[in-house]
Amino acid sequence: MSQVLPAEGGLRRIIGDGESRPDGEVEGLGPEQLLTLYRHLVLLRTYDERSVIYHRQGRIGTYAIFWNHEAMQAGSVLALEERDWVFPSYRDSAIGLLRGMPVSTVLSWWRGHPAGWWNPEDYNVASICVPIATQIPHAVGFAWGSRLKGEDRVAIVNFGDGATSEGSFHEGATFAGVMKAPVVLFCNNNQWAISTPLSAQTAAPTLADKAIGYGMPGLRVDGGDVLAVYEATREAVARARAGDGPTFIEAVTYRVAPHATADDPSLYIDEERAREERENECVGRYEQYLRRLGVLTEEQVAAIRAEALELMRVGIAQAEAEPPADVSLVFEHAYANPPPTQATDLAELRRILG
Repeated sequence: MSQVLPAEGGLRRIIGDGESRPDGEVEGLGPEQLLTLYRHLVLLRTYDERSVIYHRQGRIGTYAIFWNHEAMQAGSVLALEERDWVFPSYRDSAIGLLRGMPVSTVLSWWRGHPAGWWNPEDYNVASICVPIATQIPHAVGFAWGSRLKGEDRVAIVNFGDGATSEGSFHEGATFAGVMKAPVVLFCNNNQWAISTPLSAQTAAPTLADKAIGYGMPGLRVDGGDVLAVYEATREAVARARAGDGPTFIEAVTYRVAPHATADDPSLYIDEERAREERENECVGRYEQYLRRLGVLTEEQVAAIRAEALELMRVGIAQAEAEPPADVSLVFEHAYANPPPTQATDLAELRRILG
């Protein structure tokens, strides 16, 4: 079970520090599941680090970095059943990899290529929402509708602390509470909405305190502790599946990388705090935990990292092998009833592009 730290607003933790704070454990997680979780963390970390390199090489467009956010993604997804749905934000763009989505599909999304479109029903992963918080009403509506149809499904929606300042968050959370929708509202509180600190967004002591206003419980968890994230999400999913309604989870971490590749965080970020968080990043914390537990060897670490790198190598090769999309796509999905001028505009665009 997790240790709850009252001095930190009831923050849950399971992974210790190997010294003064002892390790805990999660009931029901055996060695194989623990190693699966490690593979997921390494895959996400490798994807993120390589994507930054690909951006610098001009091979993908502007990219939203999620380094040190992997524990929140991997821990929460492992707590779901296969029939459950995930509604990601743009910072969770690679979360589909944990559901079997090809690396090339996610990379193509960032490349702006139609090969980056996917059928959500293939993976139970909804399309990525870039406008802040708009995926929250989507998830709540899906969960409520699924319950009305008698389906035994739970939806989880991932969003950042900045999303809690948006109307879509309020509307979605209100609807979820009133309708007792089987949904988990998972907030990645990394302290920054681009350059806006949390203190400028809310006067509430914690974001989890907002949950009471929507008639749901609010949990706080160390967002860098993948096991604490898993345990809290598993509780929330069980509650939703039992018909008891939604739960708000505030996973607390600190953003140590730029908001995106177009951002310069040196203008606003607390570099000393970021340095401390980098030294205690989530993948390394979990790796050391598994070593202390005696379930992870040097050979396994090397093999898992090599496997993730090979998946990325193959994925980028497949994404770059896609033929260029036809320019007609710019027009085809813009209007249900295209205006007469559209054909002329398309012909002119083709002429300009040669």
